[in-house]
Amino acid sequence: MILRCLGFFWFLIAIGAIFSVRAAAQDNYEIQVYSYETVAPGHTMVELHSNFTFSGSKTAQNGVLPTNHAFHETIEITHGFNDWFEVGFYIFTSVRNGEGWDWVGDHIRPRVRVPAKWRWPVGVSLSNEIGYQRRVFSEDTWTWEIRPIVDKQLGRWYLSFNPTVDRALHGPNVNRGFEFSPNFKFSYDFTKKVSSGLEYYGALGPVTGFDAVSQQQHQIFPTIDLNVSPKWEINFGLGVGVTRSTDHLIGKLILGYRFNF
Repeated sequence: MILRCLGFFWFLIAIGAIFSVRAAAQDNYEIQVYSYETVAPGHTMVELHSNFTFSGSKTAQNGVLPTNHAFHETIEITHGFNDWFEVGFYIFTSVRNGEGWDWVGDHIRPRVRVPAKWRWPVGVSLSNEIGYQRRVFSEDTWTWEIRPIVDKQLGRWYLSFNPTVDRALHGPNVNRGFEFSPNFKFSYDFTKKVSSGLEYYGALGPVTGFDAVSQQQHQIFPTIDLNVSPKWEINFGLGVGVTRSTDHLIGKLILGYRFNF
């Protein structure tokens, strides 16, 4: 089953390479809708986020390198300290044909959650992510993201909403203030080990007044999750951008493993 599903992912990758078209630049290093759960106390989660842009910007935009045919590999290391607190650390890298492998930047992400023992009707947690990216990969070199997370399992259905706001701390977009970047996921458990659904990623602009629709970013990812073991996290999908400001076609694969340290 796992090999068939992974084979299907790479089939989607091949189809994407055939039908790719031009789109504008954007960041695609960690493409994930968060669940409310944190890493268990005394455990460490190591994840590889592999994303390939089949169709993105083909020229530099505002000093930022093009994304077309860029492969992004992100290492995420998260440690759980107790039943309501974890800290994650990211290493972003990028490679394009003829340009070699580049370090992009690093982020740190503390997160707190409502403990399960409180018996809330929905899962609730709050993530804060702050970090640096090199100027050639991002207009803003220092950024801050505040991500509330609300999720719920309803029988075989799973729903998660991340009404994220973020802002530039250093760069040309500082004056835009906080911007609204909502993420949403729903999926269905076809078996105990295989789930499938849709993920949505948006960037609408400043909370004080959204950008014009043509300048907003909207992506939709049909995805598959493989629940092969409590220690593993496997998610993959193919995303389509629906505005001209969004990279048009992206393949993503997340592989994560929980270590007992």
